Amino acid sequence: MSPAIVGIIGIGVMVLLLFSRMPIGFVMLLVGFLGFSYLRSVEKAIGLLGMAVYGSLSVYDLAVIPLFLLMGQFAFYGGLSRGFYLTMYKWLGRLPGGLAIATIGGCAGFAAVCGSSVATAVTMGSVALPEMQKYKYDPKLAVGSIAAGGTLGILIPPSIAFAVYGIITSTPIGPLLLSGFLPGLLLTGLFMLLIYIMARRNPTMGPPGPSVSLREKVTSLKGGWGILSLFILVIGGIYLGVFTPTEGAAFGAFAALLISLGKRSLSWQNFIDTLLSTGKTSAMIFAILIGASVFSYFIAVTRIPSLLADIIAGLSVHRLVILSLILFMYVILGCLMEAFSMIILTMPIIFPIIQKLGFDPIWFGVLMVIMMEMGMITPPVGLNVFVIQGVARDVPLYTIFRGTAPFVVAMVVCIIILIIFPSIALFLPGIMTR
Repeated sequence: MSPAIVGIIGIGVMVLLLFSRMPIGFVMLLVGFLGFSYLRSVEKAIGLLGMAVYGSLSVYDLAVIPLFLLMGQFAFYGGLSRGFYLTMYKWLGRLPGGLAIATIGGCAGFAAVCGSSVATAVTMGSVALPEMQKYKYDPKLAVGSIAAGGTLGILIPPSIAFAVYGIITSTPIGPLLLSGFLPGLLLTGLFMLLIYIMARRNPTMGPPGPSVSLREKVTSLKGGWGILSLFILVIGGIYLGVFTPTEGAAFGAFAALLISLGKRSLSWQNFIDTLLSTGKTSAMIFAILIGASVFSYFIAVTRIPSLLADIIAGLSVHRLVILSLILFMYVILGCLMEAFSMIILTMPIIFPIIQKLGFDPIWFGVLMVIMMEMGMITPPVGLNVFVIQGVARDVPLYTIFRGTAPFVVAMVVCIIILIIFPSIALFLPGIMTR
């Protein structure tokens, strides 16, 4: 059999194994190892295993993942998410749909120190959902805003998704992190505008919250100082070149620890739980990266990426048409696969095509992260939806999916804007690299 046929068979076997619910990292490693053994030799495949493990885990930039996760955990126990939400609540709660709008703002704020979509959704769900239920918000709007707002955790820097994308595609992580800031603000604004329009058209969906005096609003600003200071420390330091993304993540984690200790909100048991949670999540991501490395070598040997890149680049259609087809493919995949797995699996094949078409890898990374966000709230595998159901046990799963549908439309609008105006994503990285 030709290498390309072997590659196609390998991809088919991998899809079947994924549907059997085998761990994604193990599936990629197994298929990659067996396929490489067939095309080269078992001895070379065994050597590849050792090289993949060492090559994946010895990358200095990889340390940014557990450090950002640790920073988010310390920020959670430090009560930074609740403080920022209350600030948003005081300033925006009086608007139609104001509590849901404040939830989006709170999610955006916590995303600036967390980097995880699931952690953002869980944290804000426990804080914001009781308030919206208290004021009789439509369940679809309440849970939909939390699930969609949680996805901002992987777009607004610091972002674990950008770190993984950068490692897989060998794209600089610092510019990638900065590239998500303005698109993150854009998507946050679109979410807020969507909620406002929905609540204006149907006031029973999101009744305004209680009015608050100007003095109370100003006083509430102190609740956002922790998140703001962490964000300025980490992202500002990276932007100014004071330290690398990994060093920035370390400084951020240490600063979040100090804030938690200063607030006396971090018990010894919470400290242990923080370390264990960070270790478990990091180990899962590292296992996936090792499997993806082996699978990438196998795919490279089959020459499928280069063949596809040549075929697609030779099509007599505009490159934006090809990009649209790729993005539509990710919409379908997002309905069937977990978001991180979707990106890690497809990048070895898709990224060479993007390079061949001449698209900026940093700009494309932003589009990919938004596609990951979309996958986190679309049925039937939307991870954030299942997380929110764990918080709102009395809300049926289909109600949560119905609630996230309008936010998917907002994400599509955001992608269209970024395609028309790519400078929104590339402005800050462009200044950084000058």
